Amino acid sequence: MYVCLCNGVTEQQIRDEVCNGASSVCDLGARLGVAAGCGCCRTFAAQVIEETLELRALPENRAAA
Repeated sequence: MYVCLCNGVTEQQIRDEVCNGASSVCDLGARLGVAAGCGCCRTFAAQVIEETLELRALPENRAAA
């Protein structure tokens, strides 16, 4: 699913960047251009970051990280 239409950024691209160290919308802006256009994606992008970080913190996912 596309999160940032202005820059064609998908939810999976955001999840990948979080796995590579991104932890804020500002990080995503620098890496992918998220929220650099109209900004309508900011809230959803932050939600995807939070969900991904929570999933990575689960005990069964720590070993894989």
